Amino acid sequence: MTPRPRRAALAAALLLPLAGCSSLAGTNDAGYVPGDGQVVEYEVGDREGPIELSGETVDGGRYDLAEQRGKAVVVNVWWSGCGPCIKEMPMLTEAADELGDDVAFVGINIRDNSAADAQVFEDRLGVDYPSMYAPDGQALLAFPGRTSPKATPSTLVLDPEGRVASVISGEIPSKTTLLTLVESAQETGQ
Repeated sequence: MTPRPRRAALAAALLLPLAGCSSLAGTNDAGYVPGDGQVVEYEVGDREGPIELSGETVDGGRYDLAEQRGKAVVVNVWWSGCGPCIKEMPMLTEAADELGDDVAFVGINIRDNSAADAQVFEDRLGVDYPSMYAPDGQALLAFPGRTSPKATPSTLVLDPEGRVASVISGEIPSKTTLLTLVESAQETGQ
């Protein structure tokens, strides 16, 4: 795995203010492992095969990631009791609106007590894209080894072929960071 130097340098500059805020050393009082804010981007040749992921959404529907092939996809792992998740959600919905139909967004709720609780949270924050309800963590097994989300929140950007192009472990540092990663995934995945 070789992170792209140019993008990695940009990400490092954007993340300096977050250094030391949290670590993967253990769980905090909220009972989840916070991310360290690390952004990793994978070269095309270093990407694993397409992610296969499907399941029930918080609104009772079905979601199949394979239906999004041909466009970049932003996958955000979250739950409504996670402070950083709450903080970044408005930025995610803004980015989803800005990118429109050219990029798909999907959430994976891994911790709420019920799909109804997750749906209330999304409704309150105006989230228009689907979220899978996966409190058993099974949905995370779709992401192999080094790309497996290890913190809450985590955000993965998939290229148009469905391969993980980048991972943000922890809160997304900025909308600019996310848009840059999406643009890179679109360019390199075609």
